[in-house]
Amino acid sequence: MTQRDTEAGAGRDPDGRLARARTELWRAVRARDEHAAGLAVFGLLNSGTTAESALLDVIAPVQAKVGAEWAADRISVAQEHAATAIHDRIIAAMAHRDPPPAARAARAGAVTVTIACVDGEWHALPARILAEVLRGRGHRVDFLGAQVPTPRLVAHLHRTAPGVLALSSSIPTRLPQAHTAVTAVQAIGIPVLAGGAAFGRDGRYARLLGADAWAPDARAAADLLDRGVPRPFPAGPRQVGDDLPHLTDQEYTLVTRNKRQLVKNTLAGLEERLPGMQAYTDAQRERTAEDTAHIVDFLATALYTDVVEVFTDFVGWTGDILEARRVPATALLPGLDVLGEELKDFPRALGFLARGRDVIDARDPRPPISLTGTPA
Repeated sequence: MTQRDTEAGAGRDPDGRLARARTELWRAVRARDEHAAGLAVFGLLNSGTTAESALLDVIAPVQAKVGAEWAADRISVAQEHAATAIHDRIIAAMAHRDPPPAARAARAGAVTVTIACVDGEWHALPARILAEVLRGRGHRVDFLGAQVPTPRLVAHLHRTAPGVLALSSSIPTRLPQAHTAVTAVQAIGIPVLAGGAAFGRDGRYARLLGADAWAPDARAAADLLDRGVPRPFPAGPRQVGDDLPHLTDQEYTLVTRNKRQLVKNTLAGLEERLPGMQAYTDAQRERTAEDTAHIVDFLATALYTDVVEVFTDFVGWTGDILEARRVPATALLPGLDVLGEELKDFPRALGFLARGRDVIDARDPRPPISLTGTPA
C-alpha cells in the first residue's frame, strides 16, 4: 500500500495530520491570511504527506466548506472569492516544489491530457486540482484553464493531439455547451473524460451527453487514466440532436432565444402581483432580475436534457439559499407562476415549472442547510 493509499484510502487519517491541516487552512482562508494558509499546507508537505493528499484531502474539502459557508450566509461572496484565490496561489506554489517535467523519470503508461473548462465555465479550481494530481501521477498535462470556447478548443486539440480531453464544469447551465464540446472533440477521435458537479453526483449527465468516461473527483479520474480511456468508436459525424431527440420540439431553442424578453415580462408580471416591489431599491431590483434569469437558465437546461431534476434541484437549492438569508422559499412561487403564464404554449416547460412549485410546496419551512459544512 502506498503512502497516498494509507492517508486517503477509505478516508483514513491515523495520526490526525489531515484533520489538523484542514482546521488550520480553514481558519487562515476565512481570515484571508495567505501566509498562514501556506504554512498549513507546506507544513503538511514537509511532514511527508503527498501533494495529492494535500490537494484532495485538505484543500478540496476546505474549498467545499467555503461554498457551504457562503450558501449558509456565514461568509460573503468577497470572502468566498478571496479564499478561492488563496487556494489557487497555494496550488501554483506547490507545483513549483517538484522538479520540472523534463527532469522526471519517464513513466510507463503516461498519456498527454488536455484539461479545459467548458465554454462559459469560470470555476477553474477543480480543473486546476486535477491538473496537479495528474502531473503528480506522471501524466503530461496541458491545462487550458477556465472558459474555453469550443471552436478554440477543437483547433488546439487538432494541433496538439492529446490522448484524452478532461472536460470540467461545475454549473449545470453549461451542459448544452459541454454537449457541443463532447461531440466536436469526439469527431476528431479524442476521448472525453467529464468531471465536475455539473455532470451530476453519479455522472448521469455525462452519460446522457455521450462522454466516453466520467469521474467523481480528481483521484478517481487519475485512477481511470491509469487504466486507460478508449478512443471513441468511429461511427461517423454526430449531431447533438442525435443524443437528445426531444430537442425537435424547439422548446429549449425558443426559451433560450427569448430569455431577455422572458425575464423582462416576468419582472413586469411580478410588479403587478406584488405591490411591495414598487418600493424595491435598485439593488433589490437587480437581484430579483438576476434570480429570475437564473430560473430561466436552469429551466432551459432542463428542457435541453429533458431531465426535470436539473430544474427542481436548482429550485430546492435556491429555496435553501433564500431561507438562510431569512427570506421564505415561497417567495419563488409568484415568479414560477408568472413564468408559466409566459410559457403557456410550452408543455414540457409547464410540466417542469409545476414540479418546481411542488418542491417549494413540500419543503420543510426550516432551512435545511448544514450548520457545520465540510468538517475541517
